[in-house]
Amino acid sequence: MPDQKADVVLLSLAEGSGDACGSGCGGCGSASAAACAPRTPVLACADALRAAGARAETVIAASDQEIDAVLARFDGPARPDGLTWPDPDSKLRLVVASATDGQLRAVVRRLVRRYAPPPSKRPADLPAVRTVPDLPPLAILPLDAGNTADLAAQMGLPRTPAEVAAAVLNGAVRRLDLLRNDGGSVTLDGALLGGSDDDGRAVPWRGRVEVDNAVLTDGEEPVLACAVGNGGGYAEFDGLRLLSDGDPTDGRVEVAVAVPVVVKQRFKGTRVRIEVRRARGRAVSVLPRDGDLQFLDDGVAGSTSRKRSWWTEPGAWAVYAG
Repeated sequence: MPDQKADVVLLSLAEGSGDACGSGCGGCGSASAAACAPRTPVLACADALRAAGARAETVIAASDQEIDAVLARFDGPARPDGLTWPDPDSKLRLVVASATDGQLRAVVRRLVRRYAPPPSKRPADLPAVRTVPDLPPLAILPLDAGNTADLAAQMGLPRTPAEVAAAVLNGAVRRLDLLRNDGGSVTLDGALLGGSDDDGRAVPWRGRVEVDNAVLTDGEEPVLACAVGNGGGYAEFDGLRLLSDGDPTDGRVEVAVAVPVVVKQRFKGTRVRIEVRRARGRAVSVLPRDGDLQFLDDGVAGSTSRKRSWWTEPGAWAVYAG
């Protein structure tokens, strides 16, 4: 039965909130939180919650510190080891209103930073395959209702304000895998490594890509693209199928590289075909060989010239699934 007396916080992001992206109020433009009013879908979701008897509060965060102030309300009782830990019995529920997956990632990143214990203080009650406890569940309220490729759409989660409100009150939780990376952030959907020219054509690069003990490329051959997938957002690149499927509940990361291979044909010279190599595992590392390597991580652009690694945290975060 729906929990009609729940306390719900609807969190939107404004300027300066970590690696979120967008523009203006509800994005990452020049507007400050104080100058922003909640977006129409947020107000509609709050109205639906209140109509069902819940207490709904809207918050617009313009910095990591303001995100943290909301997340601190999910802290559990003090522990003997002094660690900050989420309260598994919290009656408070969280809705993240996001215009992009990057904004959602910004909130989850702050959850990880809040609750991940230092290696030197790792508690005995933390599962061996995890570096974070079970993070508090959240509902995703997409601000772009027509987006059919974002994470909420991929997972078939509620999208309208009324559906999201019902999911929060129903309380059905779906736990999902999380990719942590050595850059101090997290990946919810996936990353695409490799750039393109002004005409949208892939620019070849070289790098060593290794999944657990499997080497997909040793860095001596050109690579057109590399997809690191927790979900299915980067399953295709330039019309080429990279990832076979996206399953954020199987405890593994799927990785694919697209490599051009020269094929000799008798009496016909040579031709080039694209070979896609795939592997699944708990961790992946990418070591660029030719300087800066461009990438998109949950839609957020970046570049790196050093080794980058991702590893799976099974069931670390969770969503209200309706």
